[in-house]
Amino acid sequence: MIKSKKVAVVAALAVASALVLTACSSGGSGGGGENVKNEVGIVGLQGQIEDIQTFCGTEPIKVAFADGFGGNSWRKTTRAIFEKEAAKCENITDIIYTDANADTQKAIADINSLVAQGVNVIVSFTDGGDALLPTIKKAMEAGTAFVPIIACPPAGVLGVDFVDCVSENVNTYGYGLAVWTIKQMGGTGNLLMAGGTAGNSYSQAVYDGVKEAVAENPGVTLLNVEMGDIPVETNWEPGKTKEVIAGLITKYNGAIDGIVSDYGGGSVGGIEAFIAAGVPIPPWSANDSNQFACLWYEYKDTQPKYQIATMSSRNWMGVPALHKGLAWYNKLANSEPSIYDLEIIEDSTDPEKMPICEKDLPNDAINSSGLSVAELNALFQ
Repeated sequence: MIKSKKVAVVAALAVASALVLTACSSGGSGGGGENVKNEVGIVGLQGQIEDIQTFCGTEPIKVAFADGFGGNSWRKTTRAIFEKEAAKCENITDIIYTDANADTQKAIADINSLVAQGVNVIVSFTDGGDALLPTIKKAMEAGTAFVPIIACPPAGVLGVDFVDCVSENVNTYGYGLAVWTIKQMGGTGNLLMAGGTAGNSYSQAVYDGVKEAVAENPGVTLLNVEMGDIPVETNWEPGKTKEVIAGLITKYNGAIDGIVSDYGGGSVGGIEAFIAAGVPIPPWSANDSNQFACLWYEYKDTQPKYQIATMSSRNWMGVPALHKGLAWYNKLANSEPSIYDLEIIEDSTDPEKMPICEKDLPNDAINSSGLSVAELNALFQ
């Protein structure tokens, strides 16, 4: 029985899309039972995630989390959850982490290096999209189970080019938050969608959902349309978000009536930009973040238009991704969803879904992550 694990560190990023296809994934070269054909692209809920012990197997296994960019709190939290889950399998001997620092060539080199090291399962935030696909295919051909999360290479075929891709239903995410925001706007006014790094497929998929909601509300003007018809680039960083939103406040003379963001942790910088400009904060929707909730409590009494809503930051998606990789490698059946429908979990206009602000937690903590208060404090100390 193996009791110790080696955790290797190199570095990490995040973003991306959802691909719903139907295919089959067959087991790799691991030590499990007979080959099993697993359905992929299953849509479901977080509560359907199973116990990892079902998929651990018995032979020694090396796993890795290959991050496209590890430079923010979301990525740090996602990594911690992955490593915590992997540590539950006593036969996992190595838990390796790499960070491509938003460099696609570095991401390719990281994947190739992991395969060369004999890593059996790779879970990855594939920020590089289709540029990574040839490398991913080679990893699969070498017998390494590869499972992207959130950022699914658009041209990839589930169950063929990679085991599966685990993500939220991204269009539904953008659409749902936009519907809520437009409702708070009274169905009229200027709406803005804030994304992450330039050209990432995740923000674009969220934006597509936002556009669907706007199309149903002719009284709403989507400001992004005149800015290239793309999400506003913020790099998912509070400082950059503050800078960008400050410029847009000036450009539109404060006439921004609602904001949808794909990162609550970065949104806090945008909120600070409104405060600094002396302009009323508009209704704002994103994924959850402790400071995002705490700021609402701080300003709600002086900012009557300022309401917030969030969906889960879904850091936990690395968990079913790891399960699927282990199942493929061990030739075991896996029926967990890979596309997760998210719902609004915080809504400042709903007494039953009030935002959660934990004063004992750091600003960067994500309350829906599944980590305990003690674990979150240790992570951000």
